[in-house]
Amino acid sequence: MVSAICHPARMPEGHTIHRLARDQRRDLAGRWVEATAGQARFSEGAERLHGQLLVEVEAWGKHLFHLFDSGDVLHVHLGLIGKWFRQTAEPRLEPTPTTRLRLAGDEVAWDLIGPMVCRVVSPSEREAVVAKLGPDPLRRDADPERMWARLQRSSKPVGLLLMEQDVVAGVGNVYRSEVLNIVGVDPRRPGRAVTREEFESIWAETVRQLRLGVKRNRIVTMSAEDLPRPLNRLRRGEGLYAYKRLACGRCHTVLDVYPLAGRTTWSCPTCQPQ
Repeated sequence: MVSAICHPARMPEGHTIHRLARDQRRDLAGRWVEATAGQARFSEGAERLHGQLLVEVEAWGKHLFHLFDSGDVLHVHLGLIGKWFRQTAEPRLEPTPTTRLRLAGDEVAWDLIGPMVCRVVSPSEREAVVAKLGPDPLRRDADPERMWARLQRSSKPVGLLLMEQDVVAGVGNVYRSEVLNIVGVDPRRPGRAVTREEFESIWAETVRQLRLGVKRNRIVTMSAEDLPRPLNRLRRGEGLYAYKRLACGRCHTVLDVYPLAGRTTWSCPTCQPQ
């Protein structure tokens, strides 16, 4: 059986990467892995990782790290088109020419296709990547005060700041649109104009929604009473209050649609007054 874990047509947000870390940790951590590459561009990296013990798989925002007993770290960022495919059938399909890397244990193989970043790095290089990221709401060591400090120093729109990975790691266009709609903050509000109470609501709702995303392996932000149909019967794009909708899923007002730094943004003039 082959299954893909990705979000087509947009960059995966933090819940997808944390779900991948959880699933790959379950399948491969604590095992000696076979590493092969279908593409010559990563053959050297695969040879280096082949036969090593995978100690841990961790996510930080939109970055995925595989930590090996040698000290080597595999750093993966899926970008817009990257996907991981989980394969459990025997005999396994051979890696295709588009397979950047396959990591396989005795029972499960994970194939990586089309990532923006796939490289073997040192622990210090991993730390340098992490040092540039803001707090990740899905990590236990997240410090929301770092995000609050960045908002208070900035006149940029809060809807833009939530997309900047050095402000908060893992949030993308869908979650920023949904969270700001739920807490009632207009995305065009300057960061420094967000009150402490509003910030705490934004942080708490972001944590809640991302955790639900990991659990469900999809983004559904509506409460049960607002859903148009049961969760397991939702069509693609349903279960959202604002993202790519014509009208607000809470009050049914026609949404404002406008660009923020080149990214289409949706907000409700009733639920999110300027």
